[in-house]
Amino acid sequence: MAVATVDRSLVRERPDIGAAVRTGAVWGIIAAAVMAMLAMIAGATYLGSGFFTPMYHIASSVIAPDAMMTSVQKATEGETMFYFTGGSAAVGMMVHFMTGAIYGVIFALIARALRVSGGAAIAAGAAFGIAVLLFSSFVALPAAAALFGGGEPIADMPKLVGWPTFTIEHVMYGMVLGAGWLLFTRRNQPAERT
Repeated sequence: MAVATVDRSLVRERPDIGAAVRTGAVWGIIAAAVMAMLAMIAGATYLGSGFFTPMYHIASSVIAPDAMMTSVQKATEGETMFYFTGGSAAVGMMVHFMTGAIYGVIFALIARALRVSGGAAIAAGAAFGIAVLLFSSFVALPAAAALFGGGEPIADMPKLVGWPTFTIEHVMYGMVLGAGWLLFTRRNQPAERT
């Protein structure tokens, strides 16, 4: 009786699901940190709303918007671009990083299922970033505003920040996530047989 064999070098293996989830969470946080830095630099420069305002803006989805309003006021009045209050900034960062980790896990599971690898990972990440932008803008942020009482500053976040800036931040988030997936898949490829 003949037994068929498969040349495994011709079949792309799926990474272990646990490793994929961990990778998605870690790279989701890293990508969210890059996104936050872009938002904070934009706030301190051409948006003129203040360096820490993006973190206070995110925090205002679950706590009172006082820090955000004070930061914007101080920036627009020319008093300081660096108004800081630790509690609100910490809440904003925690919400942002948790959200980034969740979206990172979703990306990793999709990328694993589709066997995304190579340079396609960065393109897939950018596309995923746009999908996150659309989902967040039209579903998640309005729902969070209604659920937690964040009101217009949360429901209309893309409009308040500016669609071009909001889009660039999300595409960059996705590209960093894709780069993380690329590194993960390259590191976890089976050794080639000679």
